[in-house]
Amino acid sequence: MQLALSAGAPASSAPLQPVREGGRQAGSGGVVTDEVGRQVAIPREVNRIVTLAPDLTETIYALGLEDKLAGDTNYCETPPAAKRKPHIGAPLNPSLEAIVALHPDLVLASTSINRRETVDALARLGIAVYASNPHTVSGMLESVRRMSELMGASAKGEALVVPLQARLDVLRMRLGELPLVHVLFVVWQEPLISIGQRTFIADALRWAGAESVVLSDQNWPRISFEEVVRLQPDYIVFTSNHTADAATQLADLRARAGWKGLRAVELGQVAVVSDEVARPSPGMIDAIEQLAREVHREAFSLRSANGGFDSERGGRSPRLVAAKEGCVSCAH
Repeated sequence: MQLALSAGAPASSAPLQPVREGGRQAGSGGVVTDEVGRQVAIPREVNRIVTLAPDLTETIYALGLEDKLAGDTNYCETPPAAKRKPHIGAPLNPSLEAIVALHPDLVLASTSINRRETVDALARLGIAVYASNPHTVSGMLESVRRMSELMGASAKGEALVVPLQARLDVLRMRLGELPLVHVLFVVWQEPLISIGQRTFIADALRWAGAESVVLSDQNWPRISFEEVVRLQPDYIVFTSNHTADAATQLADLRARAGWKGLRAVELGQVAVVSDEVARPSPGMIDAIEQLAREVHREAFSLRSANGGFDSERGGRSPRLVAAKEGCVSCAH
C-alpha cells in the first residue's frame, strides 16, 4: 500500500520546486511560464496530451477533453475510462520512450508526484511540458483554468471552475462562524503519518470547517500514538484508499488497545472521506463538501429553501460514510 500521495522525489532526485501560485496565462500557443517558473513553448494546436499524474488525468476528463488524452500513467484510474488509455508507466519513473511514441503536443506534470528529472529529460527531447503546482484548493482551481487555456479550451475551463468556486462559496457561508473541528487526518497508519500545515489537504480541511491537530512544517510528519492521545482529536479522518467504510474502520480501532480509549473512537467520530481529498483535482470539492457534512452536521440538519447544496450537483457520487454507535450514515 502506498501513501495517499507522493511526498516528492527520492532524496537523490531534484523535485520540482514551486515558484508561485495563481496568475493567469493568456491564450494557447506561444511561450508561457509554468507553475514552477519554467519557460515552456506551447504549440498553437494542442490535440494530443499525455498526463504524468492521476490528478491531471482526472482534470482532463472533468474538462471534457478526454479525446485529446493520448496516454496517462499506470495509476490513473479515475474515471474508470482512464484505465483504457495507453499507459506510460509510474508517475515517479515513467517511460520516456512510451511518452515519445505517443507524439504528444503537450505533457502535463505535477509537483505532487513527478520528478524534475523527468520534466527536464522530456524538454531536452523537444516536448512541451507544463508543470502544475497547486498547494491550496483555490490554487488547484486556478491551475485548472491555466491548463484549460493552454489546451485551447478556456470556455470549458470557466464552465468547470466557476461552479466549483460557487460551491466553495456556499460552503463558506453555510459554515459561517462555526468553530473549526480538530481532526487527525491519517495518511498512513503504521507507522502513523499525518499532514503538515502547508499541504493542500490541510487547506481542504479548512474549507470543510476543520483543521489538523498536528502542527508541523513537514508535509507528511510521522507522529507517535502518545501524541495522538495528548491531542485528543474530535474526529479521526481516513481516506477511502485505506478502508471501504467508516463502520469497518471504527470496529478496527475499537479492537485496538489504546485507540479504543480515544474520545473520538468512543463517540464513533470516525470518517472515511473519498481519496479525492488527496488529489489536487476538481473531485476534491466533492470530498470537502462530504467531510463538512460529517464534522458539522448541525449546519446541514435543515435544508435551505433552495434545497441546500448537494454533492450530486457536481455529477459525482458521494463516497463518504460515517460510523456512529452501531449504524452507518450516508453523506446524503
